[in-house]
Amino acid sequence: MVGGIAPPGGCQNGPVEPAQPADRVPADPTPPDGRPPLPPTAEPVAGVAPAEGPAAASAPAGGTAPVTDGDPEPALVAAAAADERAADEPAGERAAVVRAGRAEKSRSERSPKDMALSLLVLLVPIALLLAFYRGFLGGEQPTTVDAAPAYEQARAANVFPVAEPTGLGSGWRTVSASFRTVDDGANLRVGYLTPEGRGAQLVQSNVPPERLLPAELTAEGQPQGPADLGGANWQRYTGRGNEQALVLLTPNRTVIVVGDARDNELRELAGALR
Repeated sequence: MVGGIAPPGGCQNGPVEPAQPADRVPADPTPPDGRPPLPPTAEPVAGVAPAEGPAAASAPAGGTAPVTDGDPEPALVAAAAADERAADEPAGERAAVVRAGRAEKSRSERSPKDMALSLLVLLVPIALLLAFYRGFLGGEQPTTVDAAPAYEQARAANVFPVAEPTGLGSGWRTVSASFRTVDDGANLRVGYLTPEGRGAQLVQSNVPPERLLPAELTAEGQPQGPADLGGANWQRYTGRGNEQALVLLTPNRTVIVVGDARDNELRELAGALR
């Protein structure tokens, strides 16, 4: 020291420590007010106030807020929802839906040719069965009967003269024959199928004509005029529906030839009676 003046930067008692920088962090980071020390990365940014409350609690430790994107695209949302629904459905239901969809697709892909072939496959066995039924089993052929027993019963009863057709062609077939007694007498009925496939019936009875004719020809049956058949006095009558009749009235019996057969066939049957 010269002249009692201490040199600058010095001290009377010895050298002086160099001054610490103002921004140097002390070795002990404990704040003087007793608060817990802050980590080195938690230093506040100059001019930005620290966040407080729930927002601060949800922020990451680094202090950077998460970036939130916009709403997901609708297609992605729909796909996710469909996946969730598919996961919730039982496996059996999903399999049934898949099978139904495949069946519907296969039906929609069928062409008219495929449908025609399927129908043909069904019709061929049916046609074969019909051919076998008609060719070998006599399908659709009328069942013929023997009228001889009925004629024998009528002759044995001896209640009226019995006539029987003779000389009919091979196309005539006898399909029914019966002899029955009734309150006012007896009836002999013989049914025929004509060569043209129509029906004709021969009725011989001793029932009074006023009761027999309405029963066989209905009450509307009216005479239409005479019919000359071998010299006998036959009368033409109307019958049920499209039927027509030939009637022969004698003192002991009434003979009726009736049916939907043609007039020439009815006349042939009536003219063959002996």
